[in-house]
Amino acid sequence: MVLKIMIYFFFSFIFFICKTSYADNHIPNIVGTWIGENKTISEQRGLRTWEKKVEILEQNGRRFKGTFSYTDGTKNFFGVIHPDNKTLTWVASNSRGYNLGKILSVNKISACYVESGIDATAGCAELNRK
Repeated sequence: MVLKIMIYFFFSFIFFICKTSYADNHIPNIVGTWIGENKTISEQRGLRTWEKKVEILEQNGRRFKGTFSYTDGTKNFFGVIHPDNKTLTWVASNSRGYNLGKILSVNKISACYVESGIDATAGCAELNRK
């Protein structure tokens, strides 16, 4: 009887380890249109709030690319999902700053932009997938 219990616990433990390992290595799909309220601060423009729209058009493993719409137009960007499967970083070739993000749930991410120098700016938005 004790042997049966030990075998049961052993296989339960192995199942738990395998399931947890798979979940940790599963790269989330972030393709879609993400919209939310962006709140920024800068010396030149002060405090601002505006709607932020991010479209992630393609994803290949941890790499992705898309477009970002803002008051002055649209920018193309490309980025990566970090190995923790929660952290995002993306950049645009015609921008001096970069975005850091976090996957908060299947349909919610945070996106924070930081830029140093003469146009120093910092801002964050919680974006929901539409």
